[in-house]
Amino acid sequence: MNTIADGADRRTATLAARYGAAAIPPAGAWNDTIALLLDHRSVRAFLPDPLPAGTLETLLAAAQSAATSSNMQTWSVVAVTDPARKARLAHVANDQAHIGQCPLFLVFLADLSRAQRLGEAEGVDLVALPYLETFLVAAIDAALAAQNTVVAAESLGLSTVYIGALRNDAAAVAAELGLPPGAMGVFGLCVGHARGAWEVKPRLAQAAILHHETYRVPDEAALRAAYDAELSAFALRNEISAYTWTERVKNRLGRLSSLNGRDGLRGVLAGLGFPLR
Repeated sequence: MNTIADGADRRTATLAARYGAAAIPPAGAWNDTIALLLDHRSVRAFLPDPLPAGTLETLLAAAQSAATSSNMQTWSVVAVTDPARKARLAHVANDQAHIGQCPLFLVFLADLSRAQRLGEAEGVDLVALPYLETFLVAAIDAALAAQNTVVAAESLGLSTVYIGALRNDAAAVAAELGLPPGAMGVFGLCVGHARGAWEVKPRLAQAAILHHETYRVPDEAALRAAYDAELSAFALRNEISAYTWTERVKNRLGRLSSLNGRDGLRGVLAGLGFPLR
């Protein structure tokens, strides 16, 4: 029979997996939903097993239940299962093998084209469409919907990983998916059954992220050193070699080549129907 102590032990173990044993936050409210959220891990190897019938529709219902700014619903999603199409999309994303492995690949779109068609049908010039704010709303809407999808998938025993590298060549993705002007693939999402066991990757301590009332810079040197050690140990256990968060940030943001062509994204967006005024 489960006891309160058993539940506390599970909570502590879950928080330790997420933050490391030295950075567990104070005890708070807890339930199965919170445990599911903290147990999230990105998976990059999938079994070929197909998803049960109706899974896509269930995931879409969860996605559409996410918040959407002013109920504008400025997002769409393209479900891709064709192996050849997944292979071409994987090529855009630096040939990430898990895109081809997963039985379902979802491409989430910032989609203003539906509103544009509505305006044309109604004979109304939607003058706010070409502005940066409107595109940002659409991208946020897509992200919120996708995160609901991830939580729903994991609640069903499935695994996922986001693919931001589709933005390496947003124009090629648009051509591959037949997107109309005003629609852009902001990221992809692999969905399927995980191949093997995947450990939860630790995150920065809450003290590095949380600010009360106003932004205050904490003792970042100490927090970063502790997290570097935690992430290095994780990487050594799970990946080819150890690396630190400090190294990851410097490598990712310290050279334009790491953007893989995304430094020209503003021009690509203009060509896709997002002038971003």
